[in-house]
Amino acid sequence: MTTGEAPYRILLYYKFITIENPEALAREHLAYCKKLGVKGRILVAPEGINGTLSGTVEQTEAYLRMMRQIPLFQDLVVKIDESDKHAFHKIFVRPKKELVTFRLEEDVNPNELTGKHLKPKEFYEKLQQEDVIVLDGRNYYEYDIGHFRGAIRPEVESTKEFPEWIRNNLSEYKDRPILTYCTGGIRCEKLSGFLLKEGFTDVSQLDGGIVTYGKDPEVEGRLFDGKCYVFDERVSVPINRTDEDIVVGSCHHCGKPEDRYINCANDYCHLQHVCCEECEEAHNSFCSKECEEKTLRSLEA
Repeated sequence: MTTGEAPYRILLYYKFITIENPEALAREHLAYCKKLGVKGRILVAPEGINGTLSGTVEQTEAYLRMMRQIPLFQDLVVKIDESDKHAFHKIFVRPKKELVTFRLEEDVNPNELTGKHLKPKEFYEKLQQEDVIVLDGRNYYEYDIGHFRGAIRPEVESTKEFPEWIRNNLSEYKDRPILTYCTGGIRCEKLSGFLLKEGFTDVSQLDGGIVTYGKDPEVEGRLFDGKCYVFDERVSVPINRTDEDIVVGSCHHCGKPEDRYINCANDYCHLQHVCCEECEEAHNSFCSKECEEKTLRSLEA
């Protein structure tokens, strides 16, 4: 773990491990985070913990010391990004039924069943094999601003839609090698396990996810086009650090290449959509004429 010149850091982590009383742990965790001053989003479930948070170097060091004093999390693996400011406005620590909401008839425990973990160089090499099926384990809007070259775009808005989508769209590929990837790795732990449970015979996942791949000094993010969507104030981060980096997203309004997301200004919509700066101004931050007209009518009423 290294520190640089930036005054803040962003931590990303998860661990699948049995937590007997997630509600109590969430309450204690929230109190400590508020006292410390870190901000972010942390989920605590019977199957484990998943968090993204930001704070000063001193705050995040103190947070990690605290976490590693808890026997359950002594070996917690944490990804660290440097930042000039907080990546969140508030701190949320919430108990959940699942860290990754698949709502399966029989749940998958990644500690018992999950795909083979591939380091960035192994994943990069595997990507270039002709018979491989590359499955993006994220939602469609994450895919739209950045993805691995040749990856299948999942037509899902949330993780719970994956099981049915896979059964309807990928069943014919059960004997082909499958590569899965997601932002930080957590979704693929269960996604790859589900694929194995469904009878797929050769399933691998990108260890540490896209963010780890982008920092690897050997691959430098090669074969990832566009930016990686992240669930904090940054919205997206660069991954491909070579001259092959390109923009793959397109403006919702004019269609020109773009990779910045904004929220629709209609409070009853807030659709997150790719939008260039010119169209944001021209359309007053609305995703459609309908949303703009509805807002104007409500203001006039």
